[in-house]
Amino acid sequence: MFNLSICLEDSATRYPDTMALIAPEGKLTYKQFNQKVNQLANALLNLGVNPKDRVALLCPNNSYFPICYFGILKVGAVVVPLSILFKSDEIAYQLNDSEAKIFISYQGTKELNLANEAAIATKKTISPTQLIIIKNPDVRKLNISKYIDYDTIVYNQNKDFTFKYTAPTDTAVIIYTSGTTGKPKGAELTHSNLAWNADTARHLFQFNKQDIAITVLPMFHIYGQTCLMNACVMEGIPNVIVEKFEPKAILNHVEKYKVTLFAGVPTMFWSLNQYVETSGFNLKSIRTHWRIAISGGAALPVEVLEQFENHFNLPIFEGYGMSEGSPMVAFNHPGRLRKVGSIGIPVWGVQIKIVDEDGHEVEVEELGELIYRGHNVMKGYYKNTTATGNAIKNGWMHSGDMGYKDADGYYFIVDRKKDIIIRGGYNVYPREIEELMIQHEGVSLVAVIGVPNERLGEEIKAFVVPNQNSNIDSDSLKAWTESRIAAYKYPRIIEFVEKLPLNATGKILKRALK
Repeated sequence: MFNLSICLEDSATRYPDTMALIAPEGKLTYKQFNQKVNQLANALLNLGVNPKDRVALLCPNNSYFPICYFGILKVGAVVVPLSILFKSDEIAYQLNDSEAKIFISYQGTKELNLANEAAIATKKTISPTQLIIIKNPDVRKLNISKYIDYDTIVYNQNKDFTFKYTAPTDTAVIIYTSGTTGKPKGAELTHSNLAWNADTARHLFQFNKQDIAITVLPMFHIYGQTCLMNACVMEGIPNVIVEKFEPKAILNHVEKYKVTLFAGVPTMFWSLNQYVETSGFNLKSIRTHWRIAISGGAALPVEVLEQFENHFNLPIFEGYGMSEGSPMVAFNHPGRLRKVGSIGIPVWGVQIKIVDEDGHEVEVEELGELIYRGHNVMKGYYKNTTATGNAIKNGWMHSGDMGYKDADGYYFIVDRKKDIIIRGGYNVYPREIEELMIQHEGVSLVAVIGVPNERLGEEIKAFVVPNQNSNIDSDSLKAWTESRIAAYKYPRIIEFVEKLPLNATGKILKRALK
């Protein structure tokens, strides 16, 4: 029997006075953190929450997220994290699909009224869902008539709790996929999936007792949840929690708390580059303690990686994962050959193959779909056996990503299957064009998509964020790109924009560009 919350109990026992959370609301040691978790667990039991019940959680990056997360797990229930950018209809869909019995929502901030969206969504649930609101004293009074007050139910609760035993294969968390090809699907991640992945992360990136992590990746997303939140708890080290990404604030936190570990998505590294180049921020102190950066969530342009490493004098280790993989699948490993532009090699306990459309493994350097198997593969999609059967075949998770393996056994992702542009019968991979165009001195960021074309089926279009003070124009950029790539690949349409649409984790939302 195993419950992921044992990781917190273990650290609270071993390192009771070690700082666990450095959050907007204040600091908590591991002993204090565990006690607050226990109080919530006792409150949930009083509300009738039973093992395997689903409890939805809508909360930004603050101390309440990990407190609620581990409190839900301790009673043997299932955490259903929701994006803080969701509106009521999106929230209601996931509440109904997951059959959530309890819904815990943070009130929100001055800019983001989460409680209002949560209350509207709760009224749209098929079966009654009890709404618990965590109040924020810094914002206006709640205008909601029916809810349970978080502070009231945890007040005077016992600070001790014996966690409920669960099987390693029991579902711990349901993470909903982005739903780019239809309604979001709930990936069921087990206690074993999440424990193995967090343990793999802390060993791969060589966590040690002198480390201090910073988490600005949304904890409702599996990347920040596993590779930082859970891995830090398992190792028993401090975690600086930042509510939203803003380059100046991040660097100030890194400097103030002597942060050593950072994980982000490519747009974060790009933003840090831009800020350093325009602000003159003094990096002397930061360079003495910041030892490693981790990139995932999307392909990291080589140009962005090289600029960052020149600025900060520390390596970025790029890797690959997905919600269905808990999330880590492959990474460049510290202490081994690092190939810039590659996602590296499989993490411990995971196998990868590149296969053709018939499922047969292809030769080295040959393009195909990346599939994998191991301790990281999800249990399945909640209540969706058809989607599960299409995704997991003979134990192998089919990623939908196209890539290849080189002669050294390193893997490279070319693009998502669904993002491939078919122009006049030729397959065009947007990432290849993006990697080229970002090398132009006038280009800061670029996203390439296919747009309908009556003659060719699809035409190539690039959305370009120009560098400051750049005089770049579409004709010259088009000509520059054409001279460096096959004639059928260069974008015939270029649109300059001030910024690109991003999702809650900072990934570029290509579907919003179409």
